[in-house]
Amino acid sequence: MTDQEQTADDMRHELGDVWAPAAKEVELVLGDEKLGLVEQGGGWRVVPEADRARVRTALADGARYGYVVDGEGPFPDPRSLRQPEGVHELSAGFDPSAHRWSDDAWRGRELAGSVVYELHIGTFTPEGTLDAAAERLPYLAELGIGFVELLPVNAFNGPYNWGYDGVLWSAVHEGYGGPAAYERFVDAAHAQGIGVIQDVVYNHLGPSGNYLPKFGPYLLEGGATAWGDSVNLDGPKSDEVRAFILDNARLWLEDYRVDGLRLDAVHAFVDRRAVHLLEDLSVLARDVEHRTGRAKVLIAESDLNDPRLVSPRDRGGYGVHGQWSDDYHHAVHVALTGEAEGYYADFADPEALAKVLRGGFYHDGTYSSFRERRHGKHIDADLVAPSQLVVCSQNHDQVGNRAAGDRPSASLDYSRLAVAATLVLASPFTPMLFMGEEYGARTPWQFFTSHPEPELARATAEGRLKEFEKMGWDSSLVPDPQDPETRRRSILDWSEAETDDGARLLALYRRLIQARSELPGLWSGRFDETEVVTGTEGGTRWIAWNRPGAGVAVNLGPGAAELRLPGSGARRAVVATDEAIRVDGDRIAFPGPGAVVLGE
Repeated sequence: MTDQEQTADDMRHELGDVWAPAAKEVELVLGDEKLGLVEQGGGWRVVPEADRARVRTALADGARYGYVVDGEGPFPDPRSLRQPEGVHELSAGFDPSAHRWSDDAWRGRELAGSVVYELHIGTFTPEGTLDAAAERLPYLAELGIGFVELLPVNAFNGPYNWGYDGVLWSAVHEGYGGPAAYERFVDAAHAQGIGVIQDVVYNHLGPSGNYLPKFGPYLLEGGATAWGDSVNLDGPKSDEVRAFILDNARLWLEDYRVDGLRLDAVHAFVDRRAVHLLEDLSVLARDVEHRTGRAKVLIAESDLNDPRLVSPRDRGGYGVHGQWSDDYHHAVHVALTGEAEGYYADFADPEALAKVLRGGFYHDGTYSSFRERRHGKHIDADLVAPSQLVVCSQNHDQVGNRAAGDRPSASLDYSRLAVAATLVLASPFTPMLFMGEEYGARTPWQFFTSHPEPELARATAEGRLKEFEKMGWDSSLVPDPQDPETRRRSILDWSEAETDDGARLLALYRRLIQARSELPGLWSGRFDETEVVTGTEGGTRWIAWNRPGAGVAVNLGPGAAELRLPGSGARRAVVATDEAIRVDGDRIAFPGPGAVVLGE
């Protein structure tokens, strides 16, 4: 690396400096004054050293600042940590090291054996803040949650949003409490023995407040995802763009001490380099882990069904710890609801659930009718473990992207919700719950935005309607995302957990999570250690599987069923969804839909 390249690299990390390779002039606005910056190697920096020291002090004290680029602006800092007045206004200095952490003994958690709980700060509590969410952490610890996975918290325009319209990746949304509240939340989670996974979006930026193109080629010309222009991961000047992403990942993992990152829609990355961004992120996570002595986890959201993501780097993989498995969700959903439209169609196969339990993916090189082509690749049991797949019966996408944002609890009774819980929590995979599902929340989780710009608000609402019309949904069910009531309806009603059905389901979730600790064979080990049998009896479908030292039997309904667990030897019921379920040796009798977890 040349001295010039080294200088540019150093400048990316210094507050007050900025990368703007095509600019002719850049000024730093600091309070009421302007400082002219000096160009060095594509970056612009404050000189002399006396001014640099003054800028550092001012920003540590929270001073407002921004940049004027070739006479335009001022714009927020691309690396801003705080936006008190919103994404269109000046940034505010913030010092992450000022927080007095109380988690020095915390060493993190492993993904295998843990249960993940996905939540959205803005609707998890009526207050919609990080501090209010922190008050619920003892409840999650009692439930047995290992990780909370926060939907994106970085700054977006307007007071409310899912979070996927973020534009300043390092700034915590002020409405949630800003970065200081974020540090308090992470500290409080660790005190309860809970790790924090932060959902980050590196594949696109939101439609309002994205000033990155004013500074440099952060976006890919002519490239687009379903949500906006692609990020420049492999084009000219992409070294700096990738460094920008990696620095952001390091901020969460090191400065904010989060335990992992959930990487949004990595299938939308446009990256043709020999070393993929996912591999770079894996290397970074392991570096932070080794230097801090705290375990770090990366989970990728991908619809590629590509085992390379979670295969070891020394075997040609990217080394990511885990990935979402939509196939398992789809198989469970179709088995319990009978819905078989759109991408659910292939999962109407009676053997879909069994295939996914055995091998992780349904589409492992098979034809996908939704995509009209072959899709996916077989998982090599020597390279990938079942616990590396994160599975669910609900998540923000699968609920929120339904026309009415309705949860399974809107159409399924207790017995089938209990079956869904068992299929996820007693599976060989890593379970993820969506906030409120543990007590059968009936509040919908609908798509909502609060774009102040009338044109953008109208385009968002119209685009949502067209999207569902194309999919064949009843457009009259689609709520206006800009209506404040849409967000209000999506806030959890915690009183539901105290109803008879809510308390009963919550107790089952607690017991199932506890059983995972008592029977580690449910989730530890290899794919080829899962033995699955299925059957039908008078129109009723059932499925059962064996794992080392544990077994699961499920009657999918609708009527009674009697089945025989694979393997041999008597079993004892560890958890049953209905006290009327009878276990006699290796035979199980169900009066109706239900499930039982068994031990030796």
